[in-house]
Amino acid sequence: MLNIGDFKLYPLQGGITQMDGGAMFGVVPRALWSKKYPPNDLNQIPLVTHPIFVQTEGHNIIIDAGMGNGKLTDKQKRNYGTTYESDIEHSLKQFDIGIDDIDIVIMSHMHFDHACGLTTPDGQSVFKNATIYTSQIEWNELRSPNIRSKATYWEENYKGIEHQVMTFVDSMEIIPGITMRHTGGHSAGHSVIELESNGMKAVHMADILPTLAHLNPLWVTAYDDYPMDSIDAKERLLQKYIKEDYWFVFYHDANHFAVRIDEQTRGIKEDIRRDDLIEI
Repeated sequence: MLNIGDFKLYPLQGGITQMDGGAMFGVVPRALWSKKYPPNDLNQIPLVTHPIFVQTEGHNIIIDAGMGNGKLTDKQKRNYGTTYESDIEHSLKQFDIGIDDIDIVIMSHMHFDHACGLTTPDGQSVFKNATIYTSQIEWNELRSPNIRSKATYWEENYKGIEHQVMTFVDSMEIIPGITMRHTGGHSAGHSVIELESNGMKAVHMADILPTLAHLNPLWVTAYDDYPMDSIDAKERLLQKYIKEDYWFVFYHDANHFAVRIDEQTRGIKEDIRRDDLIEI
């Protein structure tokens, strides 16, 4: 668990994948990235797709929705190295709440590995009582994908939730202390989520910082639709967040749930590793 003032942050079991390391690090040579994030014999790196559960006195919030359950074909499971699908409902039992108690879902973007968990295999909304937030650009592209993005924007991930979605343009404060900011880069509508309470700060940079190994602004994935936008956003935001002592919270990193970064060395100042957490 990570405490950010009045906010309590936990990872939920949203699925496990094995993605190609070359795709995850783009033009960075394998000899460099493999030192920071070792691959298996198939050149795949382990990644989680674990939603971030934020509990406050008045809200139960999920940031990004996991891989879902029963949404992938056997071929897709093989291609994405999916060894475990979402089990969010079981994860929430440790907090004595259920899916219907989630009242806010914050979507950094709507790629399938973040959005499959929003709907059931038959197209029904999973989080029936939640308002779902994403950027207007992302919502538009999800519903009208181009020849490249249609591989990751799936109709079955939005058809059942259209009545629940609220969008914004540049930034939006979801509740006091939690703000979404549009960055673009990984997708046209990609956003980061900032949390601030009682002088403590955290940020979920989603897929412009999918793992700690991507801390170098030039290290972006081959999945980024607008890599220069990712680089520009990372360079600008990392300088601010590190200087202001933010916690960085991860959705994909298989090793780290949250870290604080030393401003001088760019090394880890404080770390909450996934191995140290009990993920149900």
